[in-house]
Amino acid sequence: MKLEQFHYDLPAGAIAQEPVAPRDHSKLMVLDRRTGGIVHNRFSALGEYLRPGDVLVTNVTKVFPARLRGKKKTGGKIEVLLLGAAQAGGETWRALVRGTTKPTELHFPEQLSAKMGRRLSEGEWEIHFSHNSLRRYLDRHGEMPLPPYIKRPAPRASDLARYQTVYAGTEGAVAAPTAGFHFTEELLKKIKSKGVTVLSIILHVGWGTFRPVRSEHIEAHEMLPESYEVSETVAGELRRARAEGRRIVAVGTTVVRTLETVSDTGGICRAGQGESSLYIYPGYHFKAVDALITNFHLPDSTPLLLACAFYGHRPSDPFSLKDAYAEAIRENYRFYSYGDAMFIQ
Repeated sequence: MKLEQFHYDLPAGAIAQEPVAPRDHSKLMVLDRRTGGIVHNRFSALGEYLRPGDVLVTNVTKVFPARLRGKKKTGGKIEVLLLGAAQAGGETWRALVRGTTKPTELHFPEQLSAKMGRRLSEGEWEIHFSHNSLRRYLDRHGEMPLPPYIKRPAPRASDLARYQTVYAGTEGAVAAPTAGFHFTEELLKKIKSKGVTVLSIILHVGWGTFRPVRSEHIEAHEMLPESYEVSETVAGELRRARAEGRRIVAVGTTVVRTLETVSDTGGICRAGQGESSLYIYPGYHFKAVDALITNFHLPDSTPLLLACAFYGHRPSDPFSLKDAYAEAIRENYRFYSYGDAMFIQ
């Protein structure tokens, strides 16, 4: 399949620059995979489409303020997106760097300095900082790594809370699992009171999730590994739900990729932790997930490919969500991270 088949034109005004308030007042498009039917509602009404016995699975990863702005030794501006420490508590980190293509010395507020070391694969750099208490430093000077299509000179203080899910708990992501943005504590309580079980897994979203697909044929793309964790308690609940024929509803593409990674061909979930580089695109056979809550994704992106695969596709038109996306544009839905949601069942 060619990448160009997954392109669509989006008016610039449809890209959400601000989150809605309250969170669950975002729009919700409900898609029926069997009939192709579309229903429009608010996310606060999600419980109407969930059934007693359903299992709702969330990703409780937490985004850390991973972006630093500084200067090169020559005075030019530099921007660093930290991806993770090379070793726990150390001063060496993996990062993406904007503003230079060659190793150089970097300077940041409070006299923090760093040296760019080895060039790693996929455009990453090894960066050696002048002291090893960098995580505490990020709480003072780091920025939330908002996507580039949110056009602001710098993130706002409110983004520290809003570019997180209300249930975020385990730090390690450089991008948020945005399908979870729409949930409030009150909505979750309402859903649970209906007899829906809410479980959580962890997949620390890395830059591989939003790394552009550049190959002409989508099959040639490769996902970068991201760390995941599924507890034995959660795995056991999912196995029981599968055995009893109850639906497993994934909140976001990161949950889908995690559950599909840890499940066997029969959809039986196993506990574990490790790294997943599972790449899902049209033609994939899903074994662990029955319904999906997701946002409206960028053209030519891996989350869009996954959503199309889940909705179902025809070889002649693998962009199975094309009509739904066109409908969303006509109905003034808001797209991307701070945008609206769809529920595919």
